[in-house]
Amino acid sequence: MPSCSSADSAASSSYSSSKEQSENEERQTRNWLDLPRDVTAAILLKLGAVEILTSAQCVCTSWRGICKDPTMWHAIDMQNSRDFFNMPYALETMCRRAVDRSRGQLVDINVEYFGTDDLLKYITDSTSHLRRLRLACCYAISDEGLCEVAGKLPLLEELDISIGSITKHALEVIGQNCPNLKSLKFNLEVLRCSHIETDDEELANAAPHFEPDGEALVIARTMPELRHLQLFGNKLTNTGLRAILDSCPHLESLDLRYCFNLNLEGPLGERCAEQIKDLRRPNDPTNDYPFDAMMRDSESVDATIRDSGSFEDYPLGISDTDQYDFYAFSGGSVFSDNVGYYFDPDTY
Repeated sequence: MPSCSSADSAASSSYSSSKEQSENEERQTRNWLDLPRDVTAAILLKLGAVEILTSAQCVCTSWRGICKDPTMWHAIDMQNSRDFFNMPYALETMCRRAVDRSRGQLVDINVEYFGTDDLLKYITDSTSHLRRLRLACCYAISDEGLCEVAGKLPLLEELDISIGSITKHALEVIGQNCPNLKSLKFNLEVLRCSHIETDDEELANAAPHFEPDGEALVIARTMPELRHLQLFGNKLTNTGLRAILDSCPHLESLDLRYCFNLNLEGPLGERCAEQIKDLRRPNDPTNDYPFDAMMRDSESVDATIRDSGSFEDYPLGISDTDQYDFYAFSGGSVFSDNVGYYFDPDTY
């Protein structure tokens, strides 16, 4: 039978161990809250604006003070789950609040899915220092809205307007007003169509007169300082690509994935390889592309053709190498009202 002194010793040891564990846990908690302000700010900056406004600033008074510091809002990332039906807050209102906290010092903003012309105007009215603007899947931002604010973006260096309703007309105004633009991402969704069915001879004869190189020629004409260009799913042909290569001598990276109207098997492909350090060809892997890169088939687009009533500037690309295949592209068309025929926003 163990002695009383042994039992007392074991109990004392157990108590000491529990006390030490409790003190360690308390110390860890205290140390986390007592981190230097700049360290805590650096950690919080890893979060997006939504997480900061809905969660982080509510943790404690210290964190709330840090989250209100204008330096925390020089860059605003409004990345979100896009689950709008179950979202208990209004993203546009939240974005405006974040912009207000920057107190005119905003230089970088990412808006996904919920952007509008009014919000874009609010952002550009609030800062004259914007250098990076990303508008991803913002279908409610129009050519008119982007053109209106272009003059307020003289310092803009990076622009990403992927998957939306912006056309070459707004691109041209941006190019004319943003002389420092170094990086452009103008990405579209592509839909492969095996044929076009129409009994209307006028429409059928008009089909070849679309402008596949519209955006490419605008880029070549107004954006000579580009270093990085991504045109995923664009309908440009070899003509448009040559214009870009001729007019953008500083171009270092060029992403042409899903640009199936291009033929890079000959001299043009060799020129691209020589002139561009980082070249992504039409059939290169898309695993690092941030949007759904699945190309969808369509039996026919005759209903869309009939509803639009014209082929003028219609967003269809015809392959240089296969005259029997057609590719339909979202965006780049005056028929933005018919956009529902071509892509399902629930895909993203």
